[in-house]
Amino acid sequence: MKSSLADLPLGQLAKIVSIDCDRHLSRRLMEMGLLPGTPVRVVRVAPLGDPIELRVRNYALSLRRAEAANIAVGSEETV
Repeated sequence: MKSSLADLPLGQLAKIVSIDCDRHLSRRLMEMGLLPGTPVRVVRVAPLGDPIELRVRNYALSLRRAEAANIAVGSEETV
């Protein structure tokens, strides 16, 4: 099942499937380690819901929900 990273519940592990946005944003996200096939977990959400903190490749990364909505993830079973 595919969904976006912005929809991932707190604490759930998923695998990045694709990044669907303009070239500049997708390049910036990939430079931060968000590549297809990479496991990612939502570890914290700001009080008003934006931004979200992710655990990627042994480090913490915060993204706006609008940016996270461009990243398709697969469910925990595909990791």
